[in-house]
Amino acid sequence: MSRKDYPETPDGRYFVSKGRLWRKTDPRLDDSTRRRAVKALMQARRAVGQAETESDEREARDRVDAAKRELGERGPVWWEDGAPDEGGKHPNNTSYAEWWSGLSDAERARGDPAD
Repeated sequence: MSRKDYPETPDGRYFVSKGRLWRKTDPRLDDSTRRRAVKALMQARRAVGQAETESDEREARDRVDAAKRELGERGPVWWEDGAPDEGGKHPNNTSYAEWWSGLSDAERARGDPAD
């Protein structure tokens, strides 16, 4: 399932997968920056799976983190209205609870199969 199939919050900050809010990529990134960071992320994820030592794995995981930070998916939030980062939480436990409860059963099931 691609990200576009998951429910997205009305403000475009998160999508819901496996019952959790996941921060989306900063939409202000120019295409070349975004593409470079996505490529680095995919290479780093591949390296995690191919790591033969703990230190190789740690280095690869650090590269994953760096790429996700460049994309705005981790680290300081990319929005500027002072809203906190609610990533990693179930939508029912966030400021998005009303939006989540207003979705159809089918829409919620796309983001939270256990719901």
